[in-house]
Formats: sequence, C-alpha cells, structure tokens
Amino acid sequence: MHHTLFVPIHGAAQGGGTLALRMGRLSSGERVGLAFTSEAALLLTLGPCQHWIRLDGDTLRDMLAPLGVTSIRVDPRPAAELAPLRRQPAVRPELATR
Repeated sequence: MHHTLFVPIHGAAQGGGTLALRMGRLSSGERVGLAFTSEAALLLTLGPCQHWIRLDGDTLRDMLAPLGVTSIRVDPRPAAELAPLRRQPAVRPELATR
C-alpha cells in the first residue's frame, strides 16, 4: 500500500522547471528527507510560502537514495518545539518578596 505524502521542495518559485527536495538535518549532522501527511501539517511547520509536491513514500526514498539519504522524517516538528523546556528555579518561600 502506497501512502501519498506532501514533500517540501525548493525551486518552484523561480519557474525554471528544476525542483529540489527540501531536507532536514538531525543534531548528529545526518541529512534526512522531510514529508508530511497533510498539506496543513506541512504549512503549519514550514510556513505558508513553502512549496510542495505529492509523492508516495517509495518514490521519495528512490529520489533520496542517490543523495545518500536513508531516513525520512514524517510530520517532523521544528527543533525549537522539541527542545527540552528549561525549568525555572524554585523560589524558596523565605526568599520571596512580599
């Protein structure tokens, strides 16, 4: 069974006919393919000006393979959202101002 994915691209705005898949990078430096299960998820994550195409998962893998990219992140979230929250230091009651 093939799932159609929404895949972000570069180059569509220039009208030159050449498109490039937009990829991400993990904190390890590894490049990964990006794909989304809906147009809404893609636009919410990457912004309303992001161009995209629809591809099935196998086609996307085939397109990424020659680039050495073996992983695809589906519905990724921005790194800022995934960063652990920094906890605020607890204020001891005896030090709180009244």
